[in-house]
Amino acid sequence: MNILLCPLSDGGYLYPALAVGRELRLRGHRVSVLGRATAAPFAAEAGLPFAAAEEFGGERAFSAARWGIMGLAQYRATVRAARQARADLLVTSVLCNGALLAAETLDVPVVVIGLSIHLWTYRSGGEGEPQYGRTRENRTLETLALYQATREEVGLSARPSRWPRATVAAATSAATSTATVTGSANADGPDGSPLLGDALLLRGDPELEHPGAELPQRVHHVGPLPWEPAADPGELDAVDAALARSGKPVVYVHLGRFFGGGTPWPRLNATFTGGRYQAVVEQGRTAGPCPAPDADILLVRKPWLGPLVDRAGLVLTAGTSAPVLGALLRGRPLGVTPNGSEQPVLAGALLRSGAAVHLPRTGEPDQAGLVDAAWRDDRLRSHAHRLGRRLADAAADGPRRAADLVEQTARPSDRQPATSRENHGYSISRP
Repeated sequence: MNILLCPLSDGGYLYPALAVGRELRLRGHRVSVLGRATAAPFAAEAGLPFAAAEEFGGERAFSAARWGIMGLAQYRATVRAARQARADLLVTSVLCNGALLAAETLDVPVVVIGLSIHLWTYRSGGEGEPQYGRTRENRTLETLALYQATREEVGLSARPSRWPRATVAAATSAATSTATVTGSANADGPDGSPLLGDALLLRGDPELEHPGAELPQRVHHVGPLPWEPAADPGELDAVDAALARSGKPVVYVHLGRFFGGGTPWPRLNATFTGGRYQAVVEQGRTAGPCPAPDADILLVRKPWLGPLVDRAGLVLTAGTSAPVLGALLRGRPLGVTPNGSEQPVLAGALLRSGAAVHLPRTGEPDQAGLVDAAWRDDRLRSHAHRLGRRLADAAADGPRRAADLVEQTARPSDRQPATSRENHGYSISRP
């Protein structure tokens, strides 16, 4: 089987796809990767052939920061690359509307690798779940609206969707109906969502979902799918030398996108100036770092986080999947300061599990005191170890389970090759 991985090219999305791709390659499938040119070294380290999206008209099409506005470019690049690779199946990331629609045009299955939690409406259950920032129904409708806008932009709005009830109007009715909200299963509800692809793979643990909630039928837990490039020994030596100069215990800080929530730098500078701890701050996708000259802060931008978490006793994050899973897999407790996107949902799940404490966005109350209290909290650390063991057990077998689901999703092998599957009578919509 020819499989094209077309995830977002940011590490938190790219690396889990590479983990699945490596397992599929070991099973004898032909696996290749489509992404931004910057992702080429990571695909090479994973041992997978790579195609740059820029060569297929997809510049910036696989950027997580632009996922909502690059659907058309992503669609065109994926269709062109998939035709060239004669792809029988696509594996993409959550929020990749262009890749979902490319699979529909090519008439091939598509498996979506999700985050550590389910973002959208549950199939049933979930009553009493605190709505952090916005409701699940609101998040579902907003994401479906972006999907539908991309569908119209690429010229597919006039043809029936391969998934039932894919229109925003139908999704609105399902999300707001008493049946869906109160928990009874509804065939017109989340099970029919096009956002799930043919299968959506969650990288977390069932404990992170709200108690009693039932996921849609096409959603499956496969565990963290951990993979990252090897750390450069020289870079690690430089990090260790910098940390040794301070000698203070290390807190790892992973900055997520701010989503208009304001810069965290005043808070970080206040927390790590003249206190008990030093911080390694991964800048990630954020811009404008402002560490104070006298703050015990080592600013880094690395394509790996595991060795940095290994050197820390506590992890501070906005609540995105990569640092959360990286911390828990190593038994590290978390301090969470959620802002937008999935951050409030995942932060709420961590607080419910007892593996994290909430740190407010402002500097008040005393952030340094809150960090110190979290560091010394044995119960917090115990919950993080417990949840981390569950995730580690799932991680050991996760790529195999994910590859099993990819193979189960694939169409029968006696079907026509992908290059001749487009006999739908809709050729006018092809790019």
